Amino acid sequence: MIFTVTLNPAVDRELTVDSITFDTVLRASDWQVDCGGKGFNVARMLKSLGVASTALGFAAGKTGELLEKRLQALGIETDFTWVEGETRTNVSIISSENGRYVKVNEPGPTIAEEHLVRLKEKIQARARSGDWGVVAGSLPPGVPAEFYGEIIEIIHSAGANVCLDTSSEALRRSCGAGPLLVKPNAEEAHELTGLPVGDIREIAEAGTAICKMGPANVVVSLGKDGALLVSGKDVWKAASPKITEKNPIGAGDSMVAGIVWGLSEGAKLPESLRRGIACGAATASRNGTTVGSRAQVEELLQKVQLEKL
Repeated sequence: MIFTVTLNPAVDRELTVDSITFDTVLRASDWQVDCGGKGFNVARMLKSLGVASTALGFAAGKTGELLEKRLQALGIETDFTWVEGETRTNVSIISSENGRYVKVNEPGPTIAEEHLVRLKEKIQARARSGDWGVVAGSLPPGVPAEFYGEIIEIIHSAGANVCLDTSSEALRRSCGAGPLLVKPNAEEAHELTGLPVGDIREIAEAGTAICKMGPANVVVSLGKDGALLVSGKDVWKAASPKITEKNPIGAGDSMVAGIVWGLSEGAKLPESLRRGIACGAATASRNGTTVGSRAQVEELLQKVQLEKL
């Protein structure tokens, strides 16, 4: 079984305008509302691939109810921990003129200690040996930076595997719990290690340094250039196929979904990374914050180039 944990989910509202200008009223020519939050994005990509998963995390208010209904309508099982307040709404404004965008994220509701305990109990009751847990996203107010590490330890105690996708202090505090995989981007790898990331060699060295902090493997996402996998002494570079990029938001989450999809089916990490790159490219080629289709992924997968460095 695959389950995702999203502590700070959101409703993603995207508005399309002719061009982004300031100090004036912009008129939207199109709009779209999707389920947001990194773990939920992973769940949506998995569903598009035909892979079942369960979405866990915090939810609040009418916005949380909307998220629950939309995920369930997609056929994604949910098991939320309900808290006081209102789940956040994130707004993206995209220019149809040049594809540039502005995205504003709300902080999310403040989480009480009792809700942290309740979520840990849910995870402990659900996780089983051989399962795959994707723990992803930012921390809402009230959640300590070490909380992801506590979740990872609970999942490991059940004999399950963890992929972690977060940043800043939450990532730093969680590496010591030894997740199977972490997925920073190049800038996050620099922030975590203090090492330069100006070229592939430097990024590989930063990835190796992160592995020494506890994670078994590191995938450094490189946007449209693909990703770098550091696994033990081996380093792999996966190049993304050429696409017409429409909206890169959520592409990294789709990459995580593709990697977990491969690993859950017994594929090795390099091959799983190929699947992840194809999923990320498929999502980046779509309008809005929708995810790529299984057919797109299978077509793009044939074009993903993998090289051992």
